[in-house]
Amino acid sequence: MAKKSLPLPTLVLWTIALFVSAVFCWILGDIVWHGVGHISWEFLTTEPRNAGREGGIAPILISTCLILGVCMAVSLPLGVGTAVLLAEFTATESVFGRLVRRSLDVLAGVPSIVFGLFGNAFFSIHLGLGFSILSGGLTLACMVLPILIRSAEAGLRAVPADYRLGAAALGLSRTTTLGKLLLPAATPGLVVGLVLGIGRAIAETAALIFTSGYVDRMPESLLDSGRSLSIHIFDLSMNVAGGDANAYASALVLLILLLLVNSIATWTARFWLGRRITS
Repeated sequence: MAKKSLPLPTLVLWTIALFVSAVFCWILGDIVWHGVGHISWEFLTTEPRNAGREGGIAPILISTCLILGVCMAVSLPLGVGTAVLLAEFTATESVFGRLVRRSLDVLAGVPSIVFGLFGNAFFSIHLGLGFSILSGGLTLACMVLPILIRSAEAGLRAVPADYRLGAAALGLSRTTTLGKLLLPAATPGLVVGLVLGIGRAIAETAALIFTSGYVDRMPESLLDSGRSLSIHIFDLSMNVAGGDANAYASALVLLILLLLVNSIATWTARFWLGRRITS
């Protein structure tokens, strides 16, 4: 009996999936192959020398973490709060709700260079923050908010209506229902938004050039200028002759940092979900 062949649409989809996976593995393998040999404890704990050709990335790593921390500290409460307002306290077809959602969809597609120019004009110049980690983090928070809000709202709307009806039948307040039931149930959507936001923020270059600056020394406060890993990689690969080795090593560190932060975010969400449901 002859074996049945795969339908053409299935074959095309498998071919596309394998091609995309192969390209991703090739890029990842190239970065690992050229970068792993240059990573050491000294590389992670010393300052760059000779325009980044020598030395390490300690100030750049600290600046990147501080910028990301400012971004998440601002965008998380604002994003989740706005998502709760849209999903739980605003009618789907209301003029206000449609206006806010349309604005968020437009902002999500705005190029990062535009956010950079806005951050430079508003945070750096108008508010007097200058080229600083705080200015860069606030600019990235503006970029991340649309993604985080829409993902969190989708997660809240995906919670079955029976949860709300059951909570109302038990006499639970709106706040208790939201904190004890709806937010834990919407955790997958919140995690998706958080991971997507972190991924965009941690790899951003254009917006940070106009806000956080190029300085590669160790920052002493959030008002100091700081160079992110993405800017450091761009500078080494485009402007510094002989900087390819450290550029590859910095790119590998950036990938590891992204994987680490995403893993921590996912684990924290699962831990929080378990604690909230059992409490």
